[in-house]
Amino acid sequence: MIRYFTRRIFYGMLVMLGVVVLVFFLFQGFGDPARLLLGQTADAATQENIRKELYLDQPTWKRFLYYLNDVSPIGVHDEKEIASKQLKGFFFGGESKIGIKLPYLQRSYQTRKDVWTILMEALPGTLLLALAAIVIAIVLGIPLGVTAAVKKDTWMDTSAIFASVLGISAPSFFMGIIIGYVFGFVLSDITGLSLIGNWFELDEATGERYLSLQNLVLPAITLGIRPLAIITQLTRSAMLDVLNQDYIRTAYAKGLSRRVVVWKHALRNALNPVITAVTGWFAELLAGAFFVEYIFGWKGIGKVTVDALDKLDFPVVMGSVLLTSFFFIVVNIFSDFLYAAADPRVRIQ
Repeated sequence: MIRYFTRRIFYGMLVMLGVVVLVFFLFQGFGDPARLLLGQTADAATQENIRKELYLDQPTWKRFLYYLNDVSPIGVHDEKEIASKQLKGFFFGGESKIGIKLPYLQRSYQTRKDVWTILMEALPGTLLLALAAIVIAIVLGIPLGVTAAVKKDTWMDTSAIFASVLGISAPSFFMGIIIGYVFGFVLSDITGLSLIGNWFELDEATGERYLSLQNLVLPAITLGIRPLAIITQLTRSAMLDVLNQDYIRTAYAKGLSRRVVVWKHALRNALNPVITAVTGWFAELLAGAFFVEYIFGWKGIGKVTVDALDKLDFPVVMGSVLLTSFFFIVVNIFSDFLYAAADPRVRIQ
């Protein structure tokens, strides 16, 4: 177990290193960061100071090493750098200190706020939206897939297949516009839902924030349509394969009820491809909620990233890409443990 976990972490670190390299060199040459920070009216001396702060006066390979040192959880920094960048962690050593720290993702060009802080403020909204969407997909998709398999070649099966194909074919941004317009604008008096909203609102009288989960309904449904369709099809396909196995016929021969055979024995053995889809889609929802968050005004990493792109705030975009990649790696490692929990035949070694 420990050996396997260590190996997966090592592979994950290699993937993150590749992402860091890609992100750094991809955003080279998109304008002068000093001008983006200070605007067109800044004097030459101030721009030069900013260029030194961002290592823009150094060769590209040195800038990459500095950037890698900043985003790495283990880095070497002097006391002045720790203070100026407000690094958080544990540091020890002499003039150049080795530290275990939170990644430093630079500062926003627009607000001069630490990118890590910006992303952490937006992360709960994205996690809540992705979790709600995947719960909707699981709660509806698995029963629909099981029903379609058990009722094969009936109207239930045909309807489930048609609905899943339709759900897969419809892009999230298109469905977001349609669902938002119909249920958040045209029928808003009936549904009580609004087109734009966040998971918290401000009380105009007291100025205090309060939870408003009704704003979660429309974006969660929109984001959950495609994984719902995928889970339905995968569950149906896996169940059809399992229901033809010999041990299922043996279970029926022993007198077990259809409900017990289908939901206890067959479904558990059919869950592996579903788990793959659920974990993969959950990670993708964390990364793919950009347009849905933007359409519904939901404050999450997606909306923050789109706004940053619009304002050429590249440190925020780069930090968002790195954080999303990290989530993909963590979710993929977690999915292996779910395999072992769902299927006794799977062993983690």
